[in-house]
Amino acid sequence: MLQNRLLAVVLSFGWTLGTLSAQDFSEQKLRWSKIDDIRFVAECDKTMQNYLLLFPPGYHVDKPVDLLIALHGHGSDRWQFAKDGRSECRAVRDFSQEKGMIFLSPDYRATTSWMGPKAEADMVQILRDLRKKLKLGRVFFTGGSMGGSAALTFAALHPPLVAGVAAMNGTANHLEYDQFQEAIASSFGGPKSLLPGEFKARSAEYWPERLTMPIGFTTGGKDGLVPPQSCLRLAKVLNTLGRDVLTIHREEGGHETNYADARAILEFVYQKAKP
Repeated sequence: MLQNRLLAVVLSFGWTLGTLSAQDFSEQKLRWSKIDDIRFVAECDKTMQNYLLLFPPGYHVDKPVDLLIALHGHGSDRWQFAKDGRSECRAVRDFSQEKGMIFLSPDYRATTSWMGPKAEADMVQILRDLRKKLKLGRVFFTGGSMGGSAALTFAALHPPLVAGVAAMNGTANHLEYDQFQEAIASSFGGPKSLLPGEFKARSAEYWPERLTMPIGFTTGGKDGLVPPQSCLRLAKVLNTLGRDVLTIHREEGGHETNYADARAILEFVYQKAKP
């Protein structure tokens, strides 16, 4: 009965198998006690936007629960971290379930967000509204590639809202980053040649004093899509400032994070975050 009910809920939300095997998909979807695909009107421009909420086993509405927000990569949407079989996504799902955290996966202006002003406004609105409806504890951010970059950006812009960040293969410096510039310019409101202040404001490397929460980084020395240098520099500065920082740099690694490394930085920020 429960299996059939959950399967109906999942299918009604358009959940597809993606890169998960049928067996893995069947097992994974049953680990959540509730799955909500939520539409809301964005206050900043009155458009319809979306996010997923997945509730852990044993969730009770009267008990404060930590929240883990997973930000998808370039070209994807809210379903990436919810259904994808790649190591980063599996690690985030497994970690959220094992810690009894609510798991939130937003579109945040999919598919080419890069945490521009509208995506930022959506995230602030989502968090504000959720705190009115749910008993939330700490709020953690994670993501890979664009999502890792976006998590760092949001933490630098809104540190009081973020308990910890696990950033995988992201950039911390939009002034030097030179890929996906058409999409980023569209998200940020114009190119960096015309809006250098906007690009700097969304570059976590320029605001280390704001990043008081624990942060975990994974980077790859051979990552040509999102080079690691800005995150490595930021991590070094944060260490100098006495922040709680874990950096896992794989010199031979590319634009990906393995399961163990993703779990390691998630566990680090979870344990180091203030109660």
